[in-house]
Amino acid sequence: MIGVLLRELRLAWRHGADTIGALLFFFVAGSLFPLAIGPGPQMLARIAPGVVWVCALLAALLPLDRLFGADLEDGSLDQLMVSGVAPSLIAAGKAAAHWLVTGLPLLVAAGPLAVMLQMPAVALPALLAGLTLGTLVLSLLGTAAASVVLGARRGSVLLPVLILPLAVPVLIFGAAAADAAATGLSARGELLLLAAMLALCLPAGLVAAGAGLRAAVQ
Repeated sequence: MIGVLLRELRLAWRHGADTIGALLFFFVAGSLFPLAIGPGPQMLARIAPGVVWVCALLAALLPLDRLFGADLEDGSLDQLMVSGVAPSLIAAGKAAAHWLVTGLPLLVAAGPLAVMLQMPAVALPALLAGLTLGTLVLSLLGTAAASVVLGARRGSVLLPVLILPLAVPVLIFGAAAADAAATGLSARGELLLLAAMLALCLPAGLVAAGAGLRAAVQ
């Protein structure tokens, strides 16, 4: 798993277009909301948590279609599958690399975007804590979905169709945590629910991704 992770990080360093593209999409999509609804500080502050979360969710989807696709095309996936490493561990390395290359930069960029959208400073810790848990869940869900559609026709179209319904609870509770903090309430309940989702997706997502990889190479 560590070998897969290091390999993915080296490839991401050599080809950083996916990370840069996800960050650019994140900022551009977030900056469109003030243009559409107006620059009123009160309105922007009220919708800021939802805007940040929606933009982060959509930006995290961008690199997923190449998560396993390039390895399937050049035969690397076949070599990994016969190397003796459990498919779920291969998926774990891929999921960790996706979060480090995409989720972590989005987490860093979320603060400036939230400030631009007039989010109260008191809500920023809850927003970032929720995004940390939520992006981990999205990486696991995305890895499982990418393995399921691997080799399928129109897989890049099916991928968001599979992920978006599963990501709705993450989006709801993540935005609710920041909203609660902005109004002076405790965000502990929403963050605990996100942590519970992560605890559920960690084994289930990796097992599902391993099964998808086995089916793709057979």
